Amino acid sequence: MTPGTVSGVRLNRHDREERGRHREREPAGLRQLSGGGEHRQPANDREDAEQHAEAHSLVRPSRVECHVRRVRGWTLIPFDGPGDRNISTGDRTPNMDFSLSTEGSQIREMVAEFVDEEIVPVAGDIDDADEFPRGLIDDMAALGLMGMPFDEEYGGVGLDYHAYAAALAEISRGSGGLGTIVAAHTSLAGGMLDSFAGEAQKERFLTPLNEGADIGAFALSEAGAGSDVPAMETTAIRDGDEYVIDGEKLWISNGSVADTVVLFAKTDPDAGGKGISSFVVRPGEDDGFYVEGTEKKLGDKGCPTAELRFSDLRIPAGRRLGDEGDGFVQALKTLNTGRITIAARGVGIAQAALDEAIAYANEREQFGQPIGDFQAVGHKLADMDTKVETARLLMHYAADRKMNGKRFVKQAAQAKLYASEVSREVANEAIQIHGGYGYTKDFPVERFYRDAKLNEIYEGTSEVLRNTIADEVR
Repeated sequence: MTPGTVSGVRLNRHDREERGRHREREPAGLRQLSGGGEHRQPANDREDAEQHAEAHSLVRPSRVECHVRRVRGWTLIPFDGPGDRNISTGDRTPNMDFSLSTEGSQIREMVAEFVDEEIVPVAGDIDDADEFPRGLIDDMAALGLMGMPFDEEYGGVGLDYHAYAAALAEISRGSGGLGTIVAAHTSLAGGMLDSFAGEAQKERFLTPLNEGADIGAFALSEAGAGSDVPAMETTAIRDGDEYVIDGEKLWISNGSVADTVVLFAKTDPDAGGKGISSFVVRPGEDDGFYVEGTEKKLGDKGCPTAELRFSDLRIPAGRRLGDEGDGFVQALKTLNTGRITIAARGVGIAQAALDEAIAYANEREQFGQPIGDFQAVGHKLADMDTKVETARLLMHYAADRKMNGKRFVKQAAQAKLYASEVSREVANEAIQIHGGYGYTKDFPVERFYRDAKLNEIYEGTSEVLRNTIADEVR
């Protein structure tokens, strides 16, 4: 790999801060407390022993005991309690490093500049036309942005999930529809192939996705099987060396433009979730694949959401991913990871709404002063910024656990749940700050509101995510 490049991605672009532009911000650093324990403390927050002890009274006594002693005036040094139990398992006092690698930081900067120069100026046009932005996707593919988290061996860039989520947040800051296109293509379709395809399958199907030569889609939902996945009715019946697929799928992002569709169908209709398998379908090659139409949606324009039909569609048995019956678990694992990127979409949309609200509050004058000088507006901006930064931290926390091989079901659900609702709330407040202008298409905040709502519905509704979190904490 030559210096200054990462798999075709342009690096070392000019710093956008010099032109006063916004970017996906890194969370505030945490510093290690002196001593051998894993506790961390906000970098500029001095906490005395009583506060420390009070905070740890919330930790279940059956799981951990925490002893602290005061040294050098303020610094608290944790040490092991009875039985040499460590004071932190990473569950209650997480040990996190959210810093991006050098390459990750460079790519985030490059993506931010590309968004400002190429996506933001046409985002309104994409929303109005509601057409797949093929030209922009080709440009993003040339920059290596269609396979960011996957191995270079298969045409990817090899980013870690901190950098990938940060980059996707930037893309979504420019256009919510583009954020969905990339997330469905990469996290879902690409994620299935990366995790469950064999080597030959990866070479044939994953590599062109990562290079942007093909577009991917993830076909799971049906009219009667949204949150209730095992209720699906699409079947894949074995016939010699082939499977015959019949059925319909609904709400499929990229479905009408996809070259590779990862499809879920029942190979054993009587086995419930254990009878679901996954397959690779190629719309341009496989007879019996039909696009019945695309939805007219409130937002998320530019990303086609399609209804698909399969009638006597025959594919080779070698297109199955993993073993028969593995599909349901594969889908759950893939969606769990995908929730991190939908959290990133929420963070990006919320950041865009906050940026516009700040700019408008500083420019708009009433009663002889900028409206941002009024405490009511200032408090709105303060709450909005706090929510955005909290959502960003939850996104990175889930990414951090995934990268470190820890269970992250709860953290991904929390990140997606919170960022989804925050994106809508922040967009709503941005409209309020704009007043009547915010309700018109003359300003982009109404588009942010429409784009944000989808976050609470797809890849796990907010209600289902609360069930998931509740199951994890019990």
